[in-house]
Parts: sequence; C-alpha cells; structure tokens
Amino acid sequence: MATSMLGSVRGPRPFGLANLFHRQPPRDAWERVRRLPGPSAVRRSVAAASGPGIPGSHLYCLELLRKRDYESYLCSLLFPAECQRSASALRAFNVELAQVKDSVSEKTIGLMRMQFWKKAVEDMYCDNPPHQPVAIELWKAVKKHNLTKRWLMRIIDEREKNLDDKAYRSIQELEDYAENTQGSLLYLTLEVLGVKDLHADHAASHIGKAQGIVTCLRATPYHSSRRQVFLPMDVCVQHGVSQEDFLRRNQDKNVRDVVYDIASQAHLHLKHKTPFHPQLMTHSLL
Repeated sequence: MATSMLGSVRGPRPFGLANLFHRQPPRDAWERVRRLPGPSAVRRSVAAASGPGIPGSHLYCLELLRKRDYESYLCSLLFPAECQRSASALRAFNVELAQVKDSVSEKTIGLMRMQFWKKAVEDMYCDNPPHQPVAIELWKAVKKHNLTKRWLMRIIDEREKNLDDKAYRSIQELEDYAENTQGSLLYLTLEVLGVKDLHADHAASHIGKAQGIVTCLRATPYHSSRRQVFLPMDVCVQHGVSQEDFLRRNQDKNVRDVVYDIASQAHLHLKHKTPFHPQLMTHSLL
C-alpha cells in the first residue's frame, strides 16, 4: 500500500507541516505516467544494471512497484520531484521484504534473505551497499535524507518474525505488526519529505496501523486460495468462526461480522488521527 502526501487544502498551514498537505499534484503528473518507459524498455535497462553504478537501479525499483505494488507505484509519481526517487526506493525495499514469505519453500531460506537485508542496511550506513538495485537506491535515499536506521531494521525484524505461517493471536498483535512495518515505512516517508513534527508522527502511527489491518483483510481471499488464514484468532473465536469457514469462503453472518469488526478497528485508527489534520485521511492513503 502507498501513501500519497499530497492534497489541496486552503487556509493557514496547521502545525507547520511545511506545505506537506497543501501541495497540488503536478499538472503534468498523469502525462508523466503515460510517458514512462514500458516494461520492455525497463527490462533492457535492468539487464544493464551491473557494475559499481547499477545504472538501471531506479527503473528496476519502478518496475518492481509496477508489478508488485501498483498503488505505491502510482503514488510515488505524485511525490515532489526531488523526493520521488527516494520514495520509490523505500516502497521497493518494502516489496522486497514482503515477497520473501511467499517466494520461499522453507523458513530457513527466508531467514537467509532477511539476514541479507540486515547486513545490506548495516553496510549502507558504512557507504558500502551490496550491488543490488533496490539496495543501491535505498543507500542513495539514506545518504540524501539521513534516514533513521532503526526504522529500516524494525521493518526487517518484524517481517522476519512473520515468516511463520500462523494466524495473529489477537487484533493487538496485528496492530503491533502493522505499526512496526507500515508505521515505520511512513516515518521514513516523512523523513524523505523533510517533515519533523510530532503531530505528523502520531498520525503516521495510526495510519500505519489502519493500513496494516486493511492489507490483512484485503489479502484474505489470496491467502485462502493457498489454504492460509491470518485473521486475528480472538475476533474469530468471539463470533464462532473457524479458519475452515474462510477456506470454504463461507459468507454467513458470523463471518461477515468478523470482517466488520476487524475493519472497524482500522476505521477507529483513522478517527483517532483526524483531529490532528482533518484532510489527512483523504490525502494520505489509497
């Protein structure tokens, strides 16, 4: 999922957020989308991505987002021009981590990949990133915006813990996962935009939790097709719903109630953060 930090709000700038929520999308934004190179051109550039400079690294990140996280791909194009490359690098990094779980047959292999990214982040802060396109772009973002290493490592650690194919024991456990992944990603996005504001951080925390909860709900049909269910067990038990009900795509009222309760928790987080900026919900989430 992606964050669009753009909006059109008139009046004084609340909390001094440095025009963060007042910027209009560039008039030529969609024209730029249409002019982006197609997949074949991107693949040619990526094929040339070797050697110290990794010349195709930015296009590699864009193509990765285009294929794996289209919403983030579109939103990254609407960031201020000076932030677009860094924003797409962050989102590509998130995609790289997120797809580990589904792309490995054994947990040990997944742990090895997570270890690669832990070492990659450590090396980035020593100006010695690995020759991998996403790592190169993320290193450039780290240098340009002085990104906080703690947030990057927290995303990796949480994704690593999530390699086990187990349902969340409670809605609180799902919220913690969302805070540590989506929330951390939003904190880094604020750093890319040059925003240092406690109110923005508080809003990002709630939005991150809401995004994580909604992402879990949206992924339920896909997970069910793989005979997996990750919805919080405490909510399922409360309504007398078993994992088998979701695997069979049962649409009884108690199943709908589970979905409603989980979605309501996400909505509650959006309500919590709206007092800090009434337009934030509209302009920061897709």
